[in-house]
Amino acid sequence: MTSSIRRHFERVSAAQAAADAGTQPMQGEAYELMQAALFEDYRRLKSTQSMERKAEIKREILPNYTDYVAGVLEAGQGAQDDVLMRIMLWRIDAGDLAGAIAIAKYAIKHGLTPPDQFERGTAAIIAEEIAEQALKQLDEEGADTTALLTQLIDVELLTRDADMHDQIRAKLHKALGYACRATGQLEDAQVNLERALSLNDRIGVKKDLERLEREMKQNAAQPKADS
Repeated sequence: MTSSIRRHFERVSAAQAAADAGTQPMQGEAYELMQAALFEDYRRLKSTQSMERKAEIKREILPNYTDYVAGVLEAGQGAQDDVLMRIMLWRIDAGDLAGAIAIAKYAIKHGLTPPDQFERGTAAIIAEEIAEQALKQLDEEGADTTALLTQLIDVELLTRDADMHDQIRAKLHKALGYACRATGQLEDAQVNLERALSLNDRIGVKKDLERLEREMKQNAAQPKADS
């Protein structure tokens, strides 16, 4: 099969498997093939010690699952899908926050649970892992701060009603605060950093909050230019 025909076949097969599963756990040939591929990739990652190299490997292998994910999201009715959940986590680690959030919306809507080794619930994992990845990306030169802010707002709305530890929600608001600051939305930055601090007084934003307040006072004291 040519590449485009093969990709179409994988997507259609995944969609059919997801539709057939209904609300029961995923099964069938398309799912089992992805499980087998995932197992081999997981073994490869487990044998790699460098976190940086692990992220590189994930960026390398994730395209192999794109059509499966697209098919499940297109036709799925909420079947528990460990492959899908693992890919969501790998996308976060690889820096593909938009791709991870697409899965997260489906996972939270249908109550999918994370892989067994995770003690946190799905919403908590999404909030914490995406916040950490966003904070990392905000420190990188040339970061798309507007896209990061949009993605963090999506995550906050998606997980707002979920039960999770205050420290996790604090981390999300810290990331939101820094993203707001990076895009020049100082008042929103202040609101989010104050919220982070109220949830966890050790979140590490006190000095940044003080600097932000000084900057806002300086801006308010400056005479406005004639329109």
